[in-house]
Amino acid sequence: MQRSLLLPPSDIIESVGDLQQEVQNIHFDSRAVGAGDAFVAVKGASTDGHRFIEAAIEKGATLIVCETLPEKRLDSVGYVRVKDSAETLGQMAAAWYGNPSERMKVVGVTGTNGKTTITTLLHQLFTALGYRCGMLGTVENRIGDTVVASTHTTPDSLQLHRLLNEMADAGCQYVFMEVSSHAIHQRRIAGVTFKGAVFSNLTHDHLDYHGTFANYRDAKKRFFDDLPPGAFALVNSDDRNGLVMLQNTRAEKYTYSLRKMAHFKGKILENAIEGLHLTIDDVEIHARMIGEFNAYNLLAAYAAAQLSGMDKMETLTALSDLEPPRGRFQIIRGAGIPAREDVSTARDAGGPAVIIGIVDYAHTPDALKNVLGTINATCRDEQRVITVVGCGGDRDRTKRPIMARIAAEMSHQVVLTSDNPRSEEPGAIIDEMRAGLAAGDLSRVFINADRREAIRMAVGLARPGDVVLVAGKGHETYQEVKGVKHPFDDAAVLKETLELMHK
Repeated sequence: MQRSLLLPPSDIIESVGDLQQEVQNIHFDSRAVGAGDAFVAVKGASTDGHRFIEAAIEKGATLIVCETLPEKRLDSVGYVRVKDSAETLGQMAAAWYGNPSERMKVVGVTGTNGKTTITTLLHQLFTALGYRCGMLGTVENRIGDTVVASTHTTPDSLQLHRLLNEMADAGCQYVFMEVSSHAIHQRRIAGVTFKGAVFSNLTHDHLDYHGTFANYRDAKKRFFDDLPPGAFALVNSDDRNGLVMLQNTRAEKYTYSLRKMAHFKGKILENAIEGLHLTIDDVEIHARMIGEFNAYNLLAAYAAAQLSGMDKMETLTALSDLEPPRGRFQIIRGAGIPAREDVSTARDAGGPAVIIGIVDYAHTPDALKNVLGTINATCRDEQRVITVVGCGGDRDRTKRPIMARIAAEMSHQVVLTSDNPRSEEPGAIIDEMRAGLAAGDLSRVFINADRREAIRMAVGLARPGDVVLVAGKGHETYQEVKGVKHPFDDAAVLKETLELMHK
């Protein structure tokens, strides 16, 4: 493609050299540059691409896009100075792939919690409604039913537009993507045309990167500020920052809520371990998901579907069958009843009670406290909670005793085990976890450094009707030991163990 067609004229402050020549490829990593390529010098969090301009030219780059022109320039190379290299990179990537986001309807989801779940629910929902969809997220990317490995919540600009192009070529009509604060700040979503945006909530997170909560909030807000007219901006008005997101947007403004008047209103009627009974826009539905946070997620998915023109009753019917993403409060049921039959229905009919397994990514004290709080709030008096938990090696050691203490205080029994020990000895990590236990907890806490055996032990401790929580690794399909990633899937091990119990 000609250089002049790749570069938005509005981005160019100054140019030196020929902009009519063909560009073979675009890179922001000088190591990937080949003959005839364009190199975009992006200022990153840890390094500045301007340092590698000379290296890129040595490898064959014939077009340099940068914020500061190098003092020494070659006549054979074109140089373009722009205000924001990261922004221009996204625009160039979009042009290179033929603006794929304009060939589909792209909806972005942002917020501290709920991004992965809402995005996954939207992908499931629209697929159930008969549309071919793409998904970009933390756990995985999807092109229709094809899974593509995910390395970041939001990919870099080049990878993002490449994936969007693959989705468009595959016939996807909708794309649902997580939009992280890092991606917004780093302009990784530049060049994407969004048809809608969803805001879930905002709590203190990523302050190591943003510095202050205000900066973190403003990064999220910029996503809404940049929406085009005609797009929809949908926010959770029960979060105090929801309406902030709408202050300067040019998009059409909408709200959803469980507690106050809003464009889309929900109400929880019953929150049980078997699922949610709630009303959405005055229609009662039963959902297979648990917890108030999932009521918000379901309501957000419903509202986004309505703003996309979907039929109300068809949407609500499909909502009842949606499942959370892998490893996020993922329910693993025993084999005592059919998989799609509600546990309470079986119990009320005199059928067998079953052990209910839950796999969750909770790997911080706050996350573990929240997931156990949700489980305890939805369990009946006779149901006990058995928790399997470990802590990762080569990570924050101060949280280890705290997590053990939370598990012991909020569970009937606990099995301490290995997570991803990495370079550390599992036994040493567990010892540091044990330091957080009170003397009275020791009789209810068991230790097994073998994670597979720990899960089996927890299921063995459980009685019919009890809940077994396996926390910490969630969607991960490996266990990292001494630099080697060994295949391991909490959900698969838990399911296998529960099924063996019923044979």
